[in-house]
Amino acid sequence: MSGRNSIASIKPRDVAATLLWLGVVLWWLNLQLGQVAAAEQRDVDRREPKRVLLLHSFGRDFLPWSEYARSIKLKLQQRSPWPLDIQEHTLLTARFTTPGPEGPFVEYLRSIYQGRPPDIIMSVGGPAAGFVQRHRSDLFPKAPMVLTTVEERLIDRARLTEKDTVVSVRNDFVTAFSNVLQVLPETRTIALVIGTSTLEKFWLDEVKKDVKPLESRVAFVWYNDLPFDEILKRASALPPDTALFWGLMSVDAAGVVHDGESALRRLSAVANAPIFCFEESFFGHGIVGGPMHSVAELGEKTAGAAIRILGGEKPADVKMEPIAYAAPKYDWRELQRWGISESNLQQGSEVVFREPSIWEKHRWQVALVAAVILIQTGLISGLLHERRARRLAEVESRQRLAELAHVNRYSAVGELTASIAHELNQPLGSILTNAETAELMLKGASPDLREMREILADIRRDDQRASEVIRRLRSMLRKAPFELRDIDLSVAVREVMGFVRDLAAGRNIQLSFYAPPDTDLHVKGDPIQLQQVMLNLILNALDAISEVQTDKREVSVIMSRSANHAEIRVGDTGPGIAVADLKTIFDPFFTTKPEGMGMGLAIVRTIVEAHHGTISAENQPFGGALFTVRLPLAG
Repeated sequence: MSGRNSIASIKPRDVAATLLWLGVVLWWLNLQLGQVAAAEQRDVDRREPKRVLLLHSFGRDFLPWSEYARSIKLKLQQRSPWPLDIQEHTLLTARFTTPGPEGPFVEYLRSIYQGRPPDIIMSVGGPAAGFVQRHRSDLFPKAPMVLTTVEERLIDRARLTEKDTVVSVRNDFVTAFSNVLQVLPETRTIALVIGTSTLEKFWLDEVKKDVKPLESRVAFVWYNDLPFDEILKRASALPPDTALFWGLMSVDAAGVVHDGESALRRLSAVANAPIFCFEESFFGHGIVGGPMHSVAELGEKTAGAAIRILGGEKPADVKMEPIAYAAPKYDWRELQRWGISESNLQQGSEVVFREPSIWEKHRWQVALVAAVILIQTGLISGLLHERRARRLAEVESRQRLAELAHVNRYSAVGELTASIAHELNQPLGSILTNAETAELMLKGASPDLREMREILADIRRDDQRASEVIRRLRSMLRKAPFELRDIDLSVAVREVMGFVRDLAAGRNIQLSFYAPPDTDLHVKGDPIQLQQVMLNLILNALDAISEVQTDKREVSVIMSRSANHAEIRVGDTGPGIAVADLKTIFDPFFTTKPEGMGMGLAIVRTIVEAHHGTISAENQPFGGALFTVRLPLAG
């Protein structure tokens, strides 16, 4: 009874309110679910890369279009919320004076994008714009297109569809040529450099029509019918009051394809007149400047239009006014090159590439240098004083080395006394014998004059031989400062061999010497000190063999060339060097002789190192020691 009363107590008004509230809740839940689904779809769309087909007119590296394409890609990548897959192709037929059929290229693009067309197509330049307009229905009838970097006169307005957007420029030739006349008021002739491709022929006709109002002020010369080499030749010998205007140079009259940048550089290198242009892409490569199309502005507007279309906006609703010239700017280096006064420039012009003065470029550095220069003066004075003291110490050190080496030479020559005496006794004895023979012959009634002449020749020869021995000895004992000069090392070593040959024979030691024939072994050095090196090494080798009893008693001196060094190897068949002594054998006062002072090899190393050479000691596999001296060759 009570349950029926409670149900009956519910009013219709309350039921309606409840149903309304449930309806609002269901609507709100549906709205939230829809937003979640849309957000998830947007996330999917953002993760899915957008395919962008970029079609070039002449090639990826052909100025000015390559700079515009680079700016467009950069701005797209900076502003796009989606990953981008930018695929680039080139309409190669635009380079030819007589373009071939476009069908094969159309088939190529169709095969690539069959089944999955690009999300957007962007044509760069007039030829590419004309191509995509002509073949839109065959290739991508539903894909949106942005026709960019194209002059408005090259757009076929009748072929534009609701899926097309145009980002065009406006070439104002009167303004461009008027800039030349303002900057160079004395100009009487303007020579236009332009090629012969289909696009260039179109623009030549347009220029001729547009500049008619200026023909009363200046004469125009057209270089469209010349090979580029002939253009360079003429540009190098232009009459005074002439200016060059750089139009396009894709294909010259000889049918040669040119890259705009390299062609302009060649022209700038030989031209005897200033060069003007309205394309900013060439600015900084030899043109003076003036009003020019801004690469950055076109890239920004093109990227903006593409982002709006990729975001869902209708291409027909994306309207862009043709882009006019930007504010004039000029290359300071070209103004200086051609003596153009900045007072001739348009008001509000920008001058770039200006080389600042030393003070403008390094203001704080100059101030710092000025503050530090007094300190540097003091430091330099101290360093000069120290350098002078060091040089005096080096000179004194060399003098001490020369004196020590001189004493060492006296000691070595003392060991050679018997050998030297033997070398002198032989010629002197022969002289005496020949003189006595001649004296006896003169006592005869009729001396044989022919034999007398032979005797006198023998006396002269023996005298020269004795003089040579004395000369070598005096040279060895002469006390002289360290002196570098060009010497034949093999001759110097051969003289030392002559000194010690008799000493070796007296000790029953075989002395052998080899120098390669026809091999240049000239070095820069002091001949006396280098001979002392060899003398010390050979005497040490002779002493080492004399201390032991061995069947093979031999000292060998072998010279050779190793790369840029002369190499001398002095080997013996003595007992060799103790392994423990190999590292210290060149140290001062190190000796294995009871009566030795231990200075011979130390002096040898000092002399060799003073000649920028090296010396090493080792034991030979078959016995005995081997000393190797390496000296840099002269030159």
